[in-house]
Amino acid sequence: MANLSRDTLRETVIDAILAVAPEADIDALPPDRPWREALEIDSFDFLNILVDLEKRLGVSVPESDYHELATLEGLIDYLERRLAG
Repeated sequence: MANLSRDTLRETVIDAILAVAPEADIDALPPDRPWREALEIDSFDFLNILVDLEKRLGVSVPESDYHELATLEGLIDYLERRLAG
């Protein structure tokens, strides 16, 4: 996939979250707080978000990397690195 701007990548991530949890208030999400906790995303929804992102971006996330996805910025950073590599 072509390099996406960080803003486009952020929009893609937010769209994927909202596709699974349409009630999520992304605007109220503190940048340093774990997004799954703040948005009350359970493990099943988390996996569905990752599946959605894989479809949209072509990036699969191994379970061993889940710890890197704790914050929204961490998730975006991770995807940005994977898309660049």
